[in-house]
Amino acid sequence: MLFSCKKETKPKNIEDDSSIRQQLYRLENVGWKSKIHSEAIEGINFSATEVPVQYYLLKDQGNQDLFLIDSLYQENKTERIVEFVFTQEEEEDLLKEKFTSLSYEDGVKYLSFSIDKDFYVVTSKNDTIPCSGVNYERNFKIAPFQKIMLFFSGIDPEEEIQLIYNDKLFGKGTIKFQFKDTYTEILL
Repeated sequence: MLFSCKKETKPKNIEDDSSIRQQLYRLENVGWKSKIHSEAIEGINFSATEVPVQYYLLKDQGNQDLFLIDSLYQENKTERIVEFVFTQEEEEDLLKEKFTSLSYEDGVKYLSFSIDKDFYVVTSKNDTIPCSGVNYERNFKIAPFQKIMLFFSGIDPEEEIQLIYNDKLFGKGTIKFQFKDTYTEILL
């Protein structure tokens, strides 16, 4: 038998940190929950929920390479993702002309290409961060809501934020959503 006296050194990775492994496991297998911030104005409910970046990384990459997930998180930890949902109290399609004053097609185009200019974030340090992107999750009149994902860059992960929405689509004015807490894990 041969033995080596050379001490092996492994790069520190996600598998060495059980707390990160447990957090990622909970996010992938148990889920996550953030406080939903809602405002109801004249029959339309506006809801904003912050989504953990790690959740989307796990959803996209799976859990086969947790070192990769941790590396991607470290590169993207200053990103914020907010799920924003519009719902009409009678569950009517909000893209009808009577709600938006636009044709249905123009309403879809607005949600797809222009609504990002209506959102920005103000941090607790009074920095104003414009929306860097929007993903409209079109439901083709199947669900009684419209959902978009908002993306913001360059925000410290510990920073409290306030989401500001200048509603031009429905004409309801400026709506503010204060995020004072981060997501919490669902414990079963």
